[in-house]
Amino acid sequence: ATLRVIPRPARMAALVPCASIGQAVAVTGALRQEAHAAWRGEGPLDVAAIEFMDPRSLALLPDEVFAAAAMPRPGTGHAWLLAQVEVGVSEEAALANLDSVLRSADVGDPVVALPGDDRGAARLFALREAVPATLNARVAAVRARLGPGIHKVAGDMIVPFARLEASLALYQAAFEARGLDYAVWGHVSDGNLHPNV
Repeated sequence: ATLRVIPRPARMAALVPCASIGQAVAVTGALRQEAHAAWRGEGPLDVAAIEFMDPRSLALLPDEVFAAAAMPRPGTGHAWLLAQVEVGVSEEAALANLDSVLRSADVGDPVVALPGDDRGAARLFALREAVPATLNARVAAVRARLGPGIHKVAGDMIVPFARLEASLALYQAAFEARGLDYAVWGHVSDGNLHPNV
């Protein structure tokens, strides 16, 4: 095999606050379209991945997680996206396209860690990683208080992106109808979510 090595692309991270799950799915869809255009050489916004945190995931996080990320606690019903963008020849063009997509979706200002701001990007990714860590700690604390019958059930579901919003609504309705505590997060750009009960 003959391999060609290319430079590692510069990357930026953008934390996108959305007022609802529906808005988060719509923004993800728009960013996916931008990514597909970039892969065809028709645009500068190469979105490599998008992570999702539902309102319950965010509500479970302790205040110190938001403080470490330098982010205010979101309002009720808000969902957050964390997009990783590979920046090609024009960082400015990528930022302009990102701004255009978010303005079209009526989304507030994102928090962006530009290429080279590894500390800023790490703070944003630590916030996403705090979701499963917080949930696991919560389950362990309740188990210690109430006994070994308490446990967490986690899924790793993949659905076609066109069915993503419907699947999120299905999870929410099923869990709430049964009085179950839950949180959903995951790799929304791939339609791969982790419902945890």
